[in-house]
Amino acid sequence: MKANQATLSVLRTCKLLGVSASGFYAWLGRKPCARARADAALSERIRTIHTTSRGTYGRPRIHAELRFEGRQVGVKRVARLMRIHGLEGASRRKGHRTTVRGRERHGIPDLVDRNFAASSPDQLWVADITYVPTWSGFIFLAVVVDAFSRKVVGWAMASHMRTSLVLDALDMALGQRQPKGVVHHSDQGSQYTSVAFGLRCREAGVRPSTGTVGDAYDNAMCESFFATLECEFLERRRLKTKAEARMAVFEFIEGWYNTRRRHSGLAYRSPVEYERLHAQSAA
Repeated sequence: MKANQATLSVLRTCKLLGVSASGFYAWLGRKPCARARADAALSERIRTIHTTSRGTYGRPRIHAELRFEGRQVGVKRVARLMRIHGLEGASRRKGHRTTVRGRERHGIPDLVDRNFAASSPDQLWVADITYVPTWSGFIFLAVVVDAFSRKVVGWAMASHMRTSLVLDALDMALGQRQPKGVVHHSDQGSQYTSVAFGLRCREAGVRPSTGTVGDAYDNAMCESFFATLECEFLERRRLKTKAEARMAVFEFIEGWYNTRRRHSGLAYRSPVEYERLHAQSAA
């Protein structure tokens, strides 16, 4: 009735609907109930969290964020308010495999056997390569992810897929973490089975490991990171240049994924927070 006052009078609309004009005006002047006011305030906070997450958080992570803020709110209520306001999270898609198997027999064992459990940082790292599309061509991204906290501990980007790309990512991880006897698990890509990579692992005390041929499950944790990268970043950005891609990936990994993004596998904590809590409990 209120929306159509410009075309239909209130009295005529009330007569058509079989309600009284006095009842309409009483409703119009009535203040929202406490529940409606609380929903409005909660909806505003939900919208803020959704925007801060770059539009990627769905119901579980928004509910977790509210819970960590100390708000006692039900999951179904969060889902209802998100539905009312048309808020949705990002859905994952499969990542892209870019490495190719080396032709020669390398003799590198599989030290993981699909068991990615780690009780502390720097016990197991997983690594792989993907590509980032730009208007000026592809740029390749190599990452090293800690299996304990899902933190990206090393990464590098280049316009090529030579062994130096994965060596740069490994060197970054070694410089930041200085591990002792960490297992470095990857697929059987030629970069990871090369002589140069093997020598660098031996020099640093890293134990190389590779999965079987043509099986993504043997490096599932790294594939999971690439799936997150694709659905929460690559599908939402149109990168013009490779320089822009480098800056955007840096901001995604260091400014969001490692430090702020809540991971369902880490009790909805960020990798940095998860490692900090582990260090505190160990002390």
